[in-house]
Amino acid sequence: MCRSIKTLRPPYVDEATSEDVTAAALQYVRKIAGMRKPSAANQEAFDEAVAEVAAATEHLLGHLQLRPAPRRDPVSSVG
Repeated sequence: MCRSIKTLRPPYVDEATSEDVTAAALQYVRKIAGMRKPSAANQEAFDEAVAEVAAATEHLLGHLQLRPAPRRDPVSSVG
């Protein structure tokens, strides 16, 4: 399940959308809970967990200090 969670920071993505963050949070909670779809009795706890994980992810992504990507000089072709 968690293999579908993608890296949500540059240079892997320019900007993670809220949909990206929510999808990653949902996959994480599904994996931890061991269920794809919770029962009605567990739905509220499941939804709260997804929201909390998404909020923590947004916080993390907003506070990461990333190094600039290494500059690459264009390759000249000899022809």
